[in-house]
Amino acid sequence: MTQTPLRTAITSEQDQDQRLVYSGITWEQFKLIQAGFAESNRVRLFYYQETIEILMRGRAHEFNKTIIGFLIELFCLESNIEFEPTGSMTQQREGEVSVEPDESYCFGASKNTPDLVIEITFSSGSPKKLQRYQPLQIPEVWFWQNGTFSLYRLNDDHYEAIAKSQIPELANLDIDLLTNCIAIAQTSRLEASNTFRNGIKKR
Repeated sequence: MTQTPLRTAITSEQDQDQRLVYSGITWEQFKLIQAGFAESNRVRLFYYQETIEILMRGRAHEFNKTIIGFLIELFCLESNIEFEPTGSMTQQREGEVSVEPDESYCFGASKNTPDLVIEITFSSGSPKKLQRYQPLQIPEVWFWQNGTFSLYRLNDDHYEAIAKSQIPELANLDIDLLTNCIAIAQTSRLEASNTFRNGIKKR
């Protein structure tokens, strides 16, 4: 088993994400490791191509994922859209892949597979991470990195970059407005929510 520990500094020591990657892991070994972390809310696990990624989220990671989720849910409430937040619910294909996104949602009705998953990432490699979602047939994957979104839509057997969501319920979601309000939220959550709400009403 090969261990490659990686560390990504964010803004301060207490904000750090800690990321560990181990290769040469069987599915059975992964399931044992997964069981060992069952009670840890801050740890996310990913498994694909015999490689396990263990991500221990720092403060900045938690902040951004919560703000993004809050604003998406605010959009749904203001737009009278039915939604189901499925959070970091594990999505997996037995023996092949397992993921725990930062946030995930079903829109319109509950489904076995979420319509959207969102990952907060402070390191490069987002397109490569798409590979582990393809076997799960997740319709849309969004990455938040360095203050911007990268949106991808599943088209047949691969993901394509898109400028706005193609999920019908999110067709009127202004990604630029969402991005701007996430930036505002770094200093004022109240101002961010008011700006976002007003922006929705103007559309």
